[in-house]
Amino acid sequence: MTSRRRFISLVPVLGAATLARAQAAPLVDPKDPQAQALGYTTEATKVDKAKYPKYAAGQSCASCALYQGKAGDKAGPCPLYAGKSVLPGAWCSAWVKRA
Repeated sequence: MTSRRRFISLVPVLGAATLARAQAAPLVDPKDPQAQALGYTTEATKVDKAKYPKYAAGQSCASCALYQGKAGDKAGPCPLYAGKSVLPGAWCSAWVKRA
C-alpha cells in the first residue's frame, strides 16, 4: 500500500517522465503512406516543384500554421501525423501560411 506522502513525492517524477516521452515522439517517415500522400519531404528545398507547383521558396514546416513546435526545436508535432514529429525544415502539400 502506498502512502499519500509517497504518492505525492512520485507525482513530479511521473509528470517529468510523461513530458519527456511526449517530446520524444518519433519522426515522420517519408515512406509512411500518409506522408507520401501529402508529398512530405524532410528538406523543403528539395520539393519536386513540377509535382507540387503550390510550393514556393521559404515554405517549411516551421512556417506552417499546423506546426506545433516552438522556434529552435529540432522537431515538433503536426496534427496531420498523429503521434509523430516533423522537422522544422520539412514540407508537405498541406502547408498553410502562419498568421
